[in-house]
Amino acid sequence: MRAAWIEEGRVELRSVPVPQPRRGEALICVDCAGICNTDLELLRGYYGFRGVPGHEFTGTVLEGSPRWAGRRVAGEINLGCGRCAWCGRGMRRHCPRRRVLGIRGHPGALAEYVVLPEENLHALPRSLEDRDAVFCEPLAAACEILDQVRVPRGAPVAVLGDGKLGLLIAQTLAQAGADVTVVGKHEERRRLLARHGIRFRPAGAPFARKLPLVVEATGSAAGIGEALALVEPRGTVILKTTVHGEVPLDSARVVVDEITLVGSRCGRFEPALRLLARKQVEVRSLIEAEFPLDQVAEAFARAAAPGALKVLVWPGAVPRPAASSARSPVRRN
Repeated sequence: MRAAWIEEGRVELRSVPVPQPRRGEALICVDCAGICNTDLELLRGYYGFRGVPGHEFTGTVLEGSPRWAGRRVAGEINLGCGRCAWCGRGMRRHCPRRRVLGIRGHPGALAEYVVLPEENLHALPRSLEDRDAVFCEPLAAACEILDQVRVPRGAPVAVLGDGKLGLLIAQTLAQAGADVTVVGKHEERRRLLARHGIRFRPAGAPFARKLPLVVEATGSAAGIGEALALVEPRGTVILKTTVHGEVPLDSARVVVDEITLVGSRCGRFEPALRLLARKQVEVRSLIEAEFPLDQVAEAFARAAAPGALKVLVWPGAVPRPAASSARSPVRRN
């Protein structure tokens, strides 16, 4: 099968064997996949990665149990051992022996086919198109914040970063009733945010006061320092950025101001799918461009461009948007 392959700082299209499902696993034909910042970090050397990347996808089950055969699905990315205490608590994402789709020990979804345990699968509603459903995994990461931290209605929250994840986080928190301000570098995103009652503040513009909750989603090593400068004493900083290399931390600031740091990674798919199915989160305007799998190197180059949003990759030809989506800002390549 054809698949993206990362090795020694390069991404290219390769021919690799079709993965073979074991008992309890499903073979999935990938319909659509997304490139995220983690994939770009893998290309830069994160985890010393070598192999097939990709963990945001939709697909159709080709082989599996009767319950799943033929169904359209998205899939959770953490593959636990199934035997440890963490797996027993339903927390596969923290299994010490876990594999992670397209990141650690398990070939990813930027390919024609992918294998996942059936327990990782989530059926997609027929009404949910691939261009929307492919956002399920990053939107679940945004929803995870609400599982970790209590956010009272009307609470002021700053989201640092107006990239793909920052925009999803902002919309999710606004849906939960928070008073959200996004701090970013791209003035053109002000209008999108305003449609959801979210304010935009240019990076570097001062706030009148410090805030009780700051979400760091800048994608940069400097982001944590910016978050600590904005959060109030005894406030909380949610950390979403993962970068290759070390990140500076002013521990004195954390200790003296008694700041709570919360690492936040993957989330449950159920709330994300509900938001997508009800169209309570806008994702189409976050699509930067779309490429066939044959042009995966070009797709990564576009995704790595400054200010780029979501780049989608289709193992087949890039389909035309449905008539109802004619106003979508998708740019075909």
